[in-house]
Amino acid sequence: MLGLDKRDTLLLIIVSVLAILGPFILNPFPSNSALAQFNAGYPDLMQRFVIFGILAIGFNILFGLTGYLSFGHAAFLGVGSYSAVWMFKLLSMNILPAIILAVVVAAVFSVVIGYISLRRSGIYFSILTLAFAQMSYNLAYSVLTPITNGETGLQVYTDDPQYLMGPNSSTVTNLFGLEMRTTHSLDLGGWEFHFNVGYYFCVVMLLLTFYLSVRIFRSPFGLMLKAIKTNQTRLNYTGINTRPYALTAFVISGAYAGLAGGLLAAMDPLAGPERMQWTASGEVVIMTILGGAGTLIGPVLGAGAIKYLENIFSKINENVLQDWFSFLPHDVQEVVVWIFARFTGEGWHLTLGLMFMLVIIFLPGGLVEGSQRIMRLVGIGKAKGKSSGQGEDDEHHPKATPHVAE
Repeated sequence: MLGLDKRDTLLLIIVSVLAILGPFILNPFPSNSALAQFNAGYPDLMQRFVIFGILAIGFNILFGLTGYLSFGHAAFLGVGSYSAVWMFKLLSMNILPAIILAVVVAAVFSVVIGYISLRRSGIYFSILTLAFAQMSYNLAYSVLTPITNGETGLQVYTDDPQYLMGPNSSTVTNLFGLEMRTTHSLDLGGWEFHFNVGYYFCVVMLLLTFYLSVRIFRSPFGLMLKAIKTNQTRLNYTGINTRPYALTAFVISGAYAGLAGGLLAAMDPLAGPERMQWTASGEVVIMTILGGAGTLIGPVLGAGAIKYLENIFSKINENVLQDWFSFLPHDVQEVVVWIFARFTGEGWHLTLGLMFMLVIIFLPGGLVEGSQRIMRLVGIGKAKGKSSGQGEDDEHHPKATPHVAE
């Protein structure tokens, strides 16, 4: 179906079902229960799951397939957001032109950065991309304030031109009148489920980009990228110029990041320089490795895990912990709350760090490898990684080490 074999078709169907049923899957606990703290089925967070999944899928095409570790993808994310907001300011609040411009501008920007950065490989390539990202951040923060509005961020104002805005046009982001913020709620007993237009638009984008990534992975172009990752020096000795292939992968990856940035602006028409910080680039690296670099579904799982920790664990403060452990004797309760407070709230990064460390040590293939091991334990399949979206040549886990050869 759609040019995919049975295994990839099944994988696409699984991703589609999980995304479409997201409001149900992410709200497993009743709204009035103590465990409702762990529900993640509200529109803003669900949108972020999907948008950062798109960003990680694009990054995986560069890192997972080609082996080039970039620390500059936040620059393309930010450029996409700025481009989309400018389209809102100049034309209308229709998100379609904004997203198209975000992808095009990010792709052009990635051509420039990629052409320069790919003259080196290994750690030198990573440092070059990091330098470009930090330069972009500083330009957006202070130098290009007429374009970016500096620290305050770029947003839409009532006195903006918006040349295509008619008298009855929507003043919020929309798709030909269908507003992204429109949400329908469904109450079933103690559960409350939210179905948001913006979320499902992002889901459509996720499925399209995921399908494209599958086609890239299985194409001759994808095989060439895998060959570059395996031994670029040997390819160079055979007379093959690998730089055009690597640059194409870099541009595709940058376009994915631009799409993610445009979707962020489409859901919330605001763009700030913080989206271009080097920490944002590091976050997508962690997402991809945590989920499983070089696999198809791994980056989506990694993005979901990171955003879940960021938005759920960071909101668990000491008051919540006091309620949870109120059944304990007072002295024991204080000790337990103090310990758990180090890993939640403002200390959620410690939980993320420990999780990332354990994955690197015990699951080099990320969450995908973990799911395969669980399937082996329960006797489902023979754990070749096929149902998880891994390639035939990645039997246990892909190599996550970037190039070191020139």
